[in-house]
Amino acid sequence: MLRDDLAPWQELNVTAFLISAIATSAPDLVGDPYLDADGTTYLPMLRQPVIVLSGDAETLTRARAKAAARDDVALAVYTRELFATSHDAANRAAVAAVAASDLDLVGIAMRGPRNAVDRMAKGATAHA
Repeated sequence: MLRDDLAPWQELNVTAFLISAIATSAPDLVGDPYLDADGTTYLPMLRQPVIVLSGDAETLTRARAKAAARDDVALAVYTRELFATSHDAANRAAVAAVAASDLDLVGIAMRGPRNAVDRMAKGATAHA
């Protein structure tokens, strides 16, 4: 789920980082490598579809809080501060410096039971 006020480059950046979190959250999410007719091998991709939604700051904050309260939902966050950091340790430090309820979320990723995730994403719309 992306904030609905991001620039296109920010949408792509946030989506890429968040999907990497989902892809690494469980070993069974990634399929087998691809192979073309010439024998060239390509990296595997996620086995499940990815749905990208958009919402305002309040929608993301509400969904993050609901997801964080559940044991059966994996959650990743991307905050506005991460646009200004230059490496992984700085990213973690930027998130660690802010209380959960005060995070300036520009994107979140959730993986869990479909019905639960659908309820948590209420108010978000399909990204256009």
